[in-house]
Amino acid sequence: MNPSLDAPVFADIDRHFARLIERLAGGAQPEVALAAALVSRSCSEGHSCLDLRDRAGIGQLLDDSTGKVSELPPDNAWSQKLRASSVVGVPGEFKPLVLDAQGRLYLHRYWEYETNLALAIRRRATQIAGAIDLARLDDGLRRLFPAMDGGDVDLQKEAALVALRRRLCVISGGPGTGKTRTVALALALLIEQAGDTPHRIALAAPTGKAAARLQESVRQWRDKLECDERVRQRFPAEASTVHRLLGGAPGTAAIRFDSKNPLPVDVLVVDEASMVDLAMMAKLFAALPERARIILVGDRDQLASVEAGAVLGDICGPRETVAATVRSQADLISANKNHAAPPLPASASRDLTVAATGASLTDCIVQLERNYRFAPGSGILELSRAVNRGDADRAVGVLRSGSNVSAVNLPGPHELKTALRTVVTERFAAATSTREPQSALAALNQFRILTALRRGPFGAENLNRLAEEILSEAGLAAGLWYPGRPVLVTENDYSRRLFNGDVGVILPDPASGSLMTFFVGADGQIRAVLPARLPRHQTVFAMTVHKSQGSEFGQVLLVLPDRESPVLTRELVYTGITRASESVEVWMNEPVFRSAVARRVERASGLREALWPR
Repeated sequence: MNPSLDAPVFADIDRHFARLIERLAGGAQPEVALAAALVSRSCSEGHSCLDLRDRAGIGQLLDDSTGKVSELPPDNAWSQKLRASSVVGVPGEFKPLVLDAQGRLYLHRYWEYETNLALAIRRRATQIAGAIDLARLDDGLRRLFPAMDGGDVDLQKEAALVALRRRLCVISGGPGTGKTRTVALALALLIEQAGDTPHRIALAAPTGKAAARLQESVRQWRDKLECDERVRQRFPAEASTVHRLLGGAPGTAAIRFDSKNPLPVDVLVVDEASMVDLAMMAKLFAALPERARIILVGDRDQLASVEAGAVLGDICGPRETVAATVRSQADLISANKNHAAPPLPASASRDLTVAATGASLTDCIVQLERNYRFAPGSGILELSRAVNRGDADRAVGVLRSGSNVSAVNLPGPHELKTALRTVVTERFAAATSTREPQSALAALNQFRILTALRRGPFGAENLNRLAEEILSEAGLAAGLWYPGRPVLVTENDYSRRLFNGDVGVILPDPASGSLMTFFVGADGQIRAVLPARLPRHQTVFAMTVHKSQGSEFGQVLLVLPDRESPVLTRELVYTGITRASESVEVWMNEPVFRSAVARRVERASGLREALWPR
């Protein structure tokens, strides 16, 4: 059977695009049409290209959708047909599709994004940021980075030094490894080095919620630093979304700042960088002034962006490379610990005022490893590490016997409401019964149900419906707007300062008695919005793991589906587990859990190969 554009795997947009490409090519060209539909489908699934070499993956995709075996065009003949088509070009040609020498097929704009971003990253990776006042730096390091117990390597200090020395700094680490503290320390060193010519510093994140968390975290760490008040006053007061930083208007892809109109910044910090997609990251690097520093902060092991690309993971490259970098930094500190001048990672022997030659991306990346949130032996820490390694045996063992983590056999769809009844009435009791906004919001942050899917019996939509039914039967919820209802904003509303990911709670206004939606602002203050004026939103007793990124809850109930799904991956399980600071309970079928731990997110891309050539 030959694959057809009518196969259920293709969305309408895939079919329309394929037929448009075929018409532009001058007539019936089924091989070109199939490739166009597949590359369109690939982009919607988060890939930046279609790897024609992955014939097994392409065949599996088509077979899963039809239940029949599809015969793909012969490998060489397919590539030859594409290369002969007038709508397929080689890299550098302006044609709708681009086929590179390695057999990766791109939509032209994604090839352009990937190529330009790779060039910008490689260029910045070789650039030294300028002269450093060593005496001032030495004083700052002594104040801000006290010696660690046992002579351990202070990777936070190494990261701050990379940010000071280079125009590109990448700080990766899991929850609790001190990423935001490291950023604050790095900014303090940069501000001190700037002297009387203050840096223009910007803070950004991919979502409004993540930006608000970054703003609050940097402010809190700033106030704890042992530095001059003048330094504190030069810290940035606000953070914005990446889209808004670039001058984007709501609901459009158009931006104000680009290579011809660069951003007015000297230092840019981007938090939750794993959530930034290829297109947005390419636009961001293009808009950076040549002399500006950029500090990317995130967790390479978290879920990648919803849109195409896995940029942070591609930038961080192979894990063995990062491990080698950590070892080289440790060796460098050991060799220089008796020197008066502070050691600098990777390039310390070079003149600080001269551009490095032969410097690599390795010199720009620091992987934070020490965890300050969880005590040694913590079940959450051990479980997350086992999941990250793909060690399902160890992960199941920790769940069955570990501290502050547990596993429960997943109930069937018809038993789910009964199983949830105690959980919902006990865990959400404080949030639904209090009438004080601050207390209600704090109670909501103490517990959350997380799911892999949005729809289906074990999806967020159904779990929210069941939770409301349970609360209604207990007399704690009635109607659409009821006291204690938690709501999740799902679109940005700049006029009301509400952003995708913000969580509020419906409560009576203390003054008027009218129901209002209360949120905690970036300044930590409670503010109220009329329910009728909320942007798009949904009830949020339960939420998907994707939506939970950037959040932290005291306790988490992670509900996995009863069967395998392409979205059920190691990264999703890891992200769900690490949203908790106190305890995690996983409702699961063990074979499905094991399959998820074994499955990695593999996104087709040429970016990693461009940055880390073999």
